Amino acid sequence: MKKVIFMGTPAFSRTVLQGLIDSQAYEIMAVVTQPDRPVGRKRVITPSPVKELAQAYGIPVLQPEKLAGSDQAKTIIEMKPDLIITAAFGQFLPKSILNAPKYGAINVHASLLPKYRGGAPIHYAIWKGEKETGISLIYMTPKMDAGNILAQASLPILDRDDVADVFAKMADLGRDLLLKTLPSVFAGTNQAWPQNEAEATFSPNISKEEEEIQWNQTAIEIDRHVRAFRPFPSTFTRLKGQRFKIWAGRPITGDFPQGQVGQIVASTEDQLIVQAGQNTYFAIEEVQPNGKKRMPVKQYLNGMADHELVNQVFEMSSGHEG
Repeated sequence: MKKVIFMGTPAFSRTVLQGLIDSQAYEIMAVVTQPDRPVGRKRVITPSPVKELAQAYGIPVLQPEKLAGSDQAKTIIEMKPDLIITAAFGQFLPKSILNAPKYGAINVHASLLPKYRGGAPIHYAIWKGEKETGISLIYMTPKMDAGNILAQASLPILDRDDVADVFAKMADLGRDLLLKTLPSVFAGTNQAWPQNEAEATFSPNISKEEEEIQWNQTAIEIDRHVRAFRPFPSTFTRLKGQRFKIWAGRPITGDFPQGQVGQIVASTEDQLIVQAGQNTYFAIEEVQPNGKKRMPVKQYLNGMADHELVNQVFEMSSGHEG
């Protein structure tokens, strides 16, 4: 039985790890995951989904704040694994660890490389309007997501998919592709191929500034932005100087008044119609006012007269490009 060390953190990683455990073909020597972090409005210290799964099966867990140069790195090397598998781990692996396993280190990456290298490939694929994404299994190298590709599988992005939808489907796809490919890795028969560097694009971790909706974009672009950031990290705008989260909406056509970008030009029982760029309209359907819970627009509008919102303008930070 081949000895594997698994490194991962979110629910995506948990699905991949569960597949390895269920296969009963590999000995999971240890799981390496990010330290417990505060979660939610109450900032409760919470273990990662991968840690919870590992503990349920009695698998040893290592949680270095920074892997390079740590005691945990020495422990991993001393374990002499046959293979290291990473899936959304969230840290770079030092050369000493990459060189430790007999069969190398493999990453389950959530894009069709060389497109969208980096930490937010699923977010970017939706945000940029891709019609498909997929999983790439690659040999890890010191350069981010640049190693030779062992296998790929594609997945369509549906019109109303958000990042949670695609994450769930991609986790299943990554698990299945990994389990299908591993036998050829250990047998030495896998025909990995190099990436085309000229076609490489990047998906860096999402910044706080990028969460803000830019109303001068078209309604289609705003819709992609909202879905790409739902449920995490979410999108927001500003109303009367207060943060105002937008959880759901869609492009809409109709005979609406024309206003300035970001202006609420009309409302219905369950939608706020906002002027977007290039004479398009975006219908907001679910919101979260500052200090309140997420709610449908219908609930938000209860007890509020139309004139309190119609013609109000959502503000944008000056100088921020969408």
